[in-house]
Amino acid sequence: MSLRLMKRMAAVGLAVFHVAGGHAQPRQQILIDGDRAVMPLVMALADDFKIRVREIGFVFERDLGDLRLEAVIQGTLDIAVATNGIDLAFISREGMVAYPIARSAVVFAVHSGVPVGNLTNLQICDIYGGLIANWKSLGGPDLPIAPHSPPGRHVDTQVVRRSTLCLRGLRMGEVVRIIGHSQGMVKALASTRGAIGITSPISVQESAGRLRSVSIEGVAPSADNVQHRRYGMIRETFFVTWSPPSPAVERFLRFVRSSDGDKLIRVNGAVPAK
Repeated sequence: MSLRLMKRMAAVGLAVFHVAGGHAQPRQQILIDGDRAVMPLVMALADDFKIRVREIGFVFERDLGDLRLEAVIQGTLDIAVATNGIDLAFISREGMVAYPIARSAVVFAVHSGVPVGNLTNLQICDIYGGLIANWKSLGGPDLPIAPHSPPGRHVDTQVVRRSTLCLRGLRMGEVVRIIGHSQGMVKALASTRGAIGITSPISVQESAGRLRSVSIEGVAPSADNVQHRRYGMIRETFFVTWSPPSPAVERFLRFVRSSDGDKLIRVNGAVPAK
């Protein structure tokens, strides 16, 4: 038996403990971690699963970053939630497997006071490069454009750059405001006249009409366009586990990939990916 597998088995053995209460019951914990951009969906799935399967719980780690896959290999993490650009060959070579879970659009959203419903890729690049500074130039009101973006390492920023050729090497203009947290992005866009920024469909949906997503090159970020990959800016979500996964993880995976899991994924602004 390899040292890596021995570590894995030891970690699984430590994952079972007794819950305090009138009648203590065994409760196995699934240790899980992922990028903050995708964790709201993961937590929603975990919360619904816990209602159905009370003997299994979850422990969410604190953003292990580049160490997530190594933690799965070492047996200190059960599920690493990965996004676009994962190295599937490395994952397979190291004895892991990546399960596609969901796809969601990454959107450019504007303040509700901006009546512009479609932008081209070139217009996006000109806005973020500082070449277009007023919505009047794009058929909107005489209103300064206030562009916002997550940091360069944020998964949504990377998705946008990969799908928009003119953004890949673009140096953002000095007018671009960098917002590191999704809730902070929504607040900034909703409170700034003329604002445009990178966010998620669920954030737009929950903004109570304060934000609107725009189509890109005439293609709306609808669920159907994401499902059929007509919309270009798509964030992929994978669960990376040891192969084979533990029985508890296997039960969670079956739920996530079931019809009930599909419904919950759609409620949270994404589409199932199988």
